[in-house]
Amino acid sequence: MLRAGIVGLPNVGKSTLFNAVTRTRKAEAANYPFCTIDPNVGIVTVPDARLAVLKAIAKTSVVIPAAIEFVDIAGLVKGASQGEGLGNKFLTHIREVDAIVQVVRCFEDDDVHHVSGTVDPVRDIEVINTELMLADLDSATRKRERVAKDAKRGDKDAQAEEAVLNKLIEALEAGRPALTVDLTADERAIARQCFLLSDKPTIFACNVRDSELATADANPYVQRVRDYVRTHLSCEAVVISAQIESELIDLSEEEGMAFLQELGVRESGVGALIRATYHLLGLQTYFTAGEKEVRAWTIHVGDTAPKAAGVIHSDFERGFIKAETVAYDDLVACGSVAAAREKGLYRMEGKEYVVKDGDVLVFKFNV
Repeated sequence: MLRAGIVGLPNVGKSTLFNAVTRTRKAEAANYPFCTIDPNVGIVTVPDARLAVLKAIAKTSVVIPAAIEFVDIAGLVKGASQGEGLGNKFLTHIREVDAIVQVVRCFEDDDVHHVSGTVDPVRDIEVINTELMLADLDSATRKRERVAKDAKRGDKDAQAEEAVLNKLIEALEAGRPALTVDLTADERAIARQCFLLSDKPTIFACNVRDSELATADANPYVQRVRDYVRTHLSCEAVVISAQIESELIDLSEEEGMAFLQELGVRESGVGALIRATYHLLGLQTYFTAGEKEVRAWTIHVGDTAPKAAGVIHSDFERGFIKAETVAYDDLVACGSVAAAREKGLYRMEGKEYVVKDGDVLVFKFNV
């Protein structure tokens, strides 16, 4: 299961957000730096309105959503790449995740301590990214020194790796994260083998006050973050209120919806964040639907039908014959499996078929 790490400066709402997305109170959330030391890990279900529709069509009572793993990582401070704060321990925890959710504080509150003394989300982003890039620069430079000898001897693989490292180091020295470097598909594959921190897919969560969630688009801090991450990092920013989300943990779904309506918002920001993180990881969903259960299965974008079958069981991939396939929208428009079959909307797809998000599949296999 792929993992997304929640990072940020101390006291920006990381642990509160972690508790919200995992619907637990596993992580301690307190008004002082480094209240989180060891990472908290939780499984998070991915909200998907399509499951309820398929449940009605399949006439089943069992629904199993897709899931990803979130990790609450200790707060980072300036100088972490040289060991300040939790330093190397923090960076190691980031290295172990597949994507980053960077939480930035976008609200004023004299009662909530800010490690830098003032609220400036763009400065906070730059502090964290600088530490990640400094750690990457050290790592990439040492790696280039190791491959240089083989490259000089004419080793083609070493020469290709050295060329990519040169591009990455040039960007890092200029203050640009590895993620923003323009690389070909082959070069990007080489770069991934370097496991650079600033090369991880990143999304930014703008944490606002509970009273400001409904009007967050007008929040100047949120506007600055969105402009900055779009312009400098080619990343997305979503808005959440960690405090609201923490209050929703103890409410039923109906009570939660009523609470959000009172605040003037239609949906919890966490739902949007989870979906955005899911797609950030390069993931998509296909479904199986029958009287026994409706289930969302997680695959990578671009996976073929045999790969998708293998998510259910390795035997399905090994003995794959065909996949009986119908698009979600087509099935819903027909209202039933029988009607979709009558209209010829079910197709038989072979080993080369690239599964699309929302496909409803039945696999035929023989082992």
